[in-house]
Amino acid sequence: MKKVLIVGAGGFIGGFIAAESLRRGYETWCGVRESTSRRYLTDPKLNFVTLDYEYPERMAEAMAGQSWDYIVYNLGATKCVNFMDFNRINYVYLRNFIEALTDCNIRPEKFVYMSSLSALGPGDEKGYAKMSGDMIPRPNTRYGLSKIKAETVLQTLPDFPWIILRPTGVYGPHEQDYLLMIKSIDSHFDFGVGFRRQMLTFIYAEDLARAIFDALEKAPVHTKYIISEPRAYTQKEFRSIVAKALGRRFVVPVRLPLWMLSIACKISEKWGAAHLKATTLNSDKYNIMAQRNWDCDVTPAIRDFGFAPKVDLEEGIRLTVEAYRKEKKHSQEMKTPRWMTIVIIIFTLPLFSTPWLVRNCPADDSAVKTLVQIYPFYMALSGWLANKAYPQRHYVAWLLLAVMALSTAAIFTLTLS
Repeated sequence: MKKVLIVGAGGFIGGFIAAESLRRGYETWCGVRESTSRRYLTDPKLNFVTLDYEYPERMAEAMAGQSWDYIVYNLGATKCVNFMDFNRINYVYLRNFIEALTDCNIRPEKFVYMSSLSALGPGDEKGYAKMSGDMIPRPNTRYGLSKIKAETVLQTLPDFPWIILRPTGVYGPHEQDYLLMIKSIDSHFDFGVGFRRQMLTFIYAEDLARAIFDALEKAPVHTKYIISEPRAYTQKEFRSIVAKALGRRFVVPVRLPLWMLSIACKISEKWGAAHLKATTLNSDKYNIMAQRNWDCDVTPAIRDFGFAPKVDLEEGIRLTVEAYRKEKKHSQEMKTPRWMTIVIIIFTLPLFSTPWLVRNCPADDSAVKTLVQIYPFYMALSGWLANKAYPQRHYVAWLLLAVMALSTAAIFTLTLS
């Protein structure tokens, strides 16, 4: 049984790669950070190795004594608060990992690096010719530039068995950026930017995972491949497919000029920097959304390792919408219903009588005074806990409300006695 290490397995795509690895019968190892969520890595057959990408020597120590036949390097950042982080995460971390492999004397049969179509930059924006792997990269985003730098690291290693994959926009259950578009259409609005025709390409996450392992098993080393569904879609076609999957017959297409998008991205980026949060809309996102032609040629992948996506956009969106609705239903079930919120508010209303209670409290009873002073904070906290507890533990919420009622009766009795 061959061993596979998936570096950066904790993200959206990583879960699909791990699932495909197990499906093919490989002994699967997931390289994750100490803080990485394992939400999509729950299969008990998975093995884990904790990697600190900042320090090659620590990674070498963690991997000492191990060996893997295949390594999939899926680690990367698509949006950052500080754009220097793109260079650190997408370029420096790869360089550190390669150094750690060398220190451990680990040499896989093949090493797949997950790059991006954005690494190539804009293609033919007027004639709409397909982007190809042979074109000279001209990345116009910091994200794309960091990916090209990482590719260059590998290409300077003639004895290292690298394969570079450049997937287009990846979508599927749990993905967040395309989910924003789906939610918008679910609300009967489709927001697009620019007034010239835009050709979009997509790859479903499971198809990408299959392509990774087909490349590992069949593709020659020192090769680069674009990974995408073989056809492109217009914004109108995408909107129609999503609307059909959502059952939305009426969707209002809203076209915004690029200058308006530019302003929105700059404001969002400044807000994110001020709050130390990575935002979806930023300068990089502007360049990506402004690009008119994402059509691309996947012939080399078809020729070299039989790349053949099984899920077209219509089926992929159907599956994505199905997962979105399940999560939406679960989220709604995890919320306290409105009627229960009203009940909780009614039970907490007596706390507003605190000033009256203070005035009527026995002057010579310090214990009662203390209880009256604590009472409003106790009631507010109990009401908040009841609201939080109700979705999963109804009985706890009702028990808290009963105690609140008894406490109110007791405090009024002590004050008026």
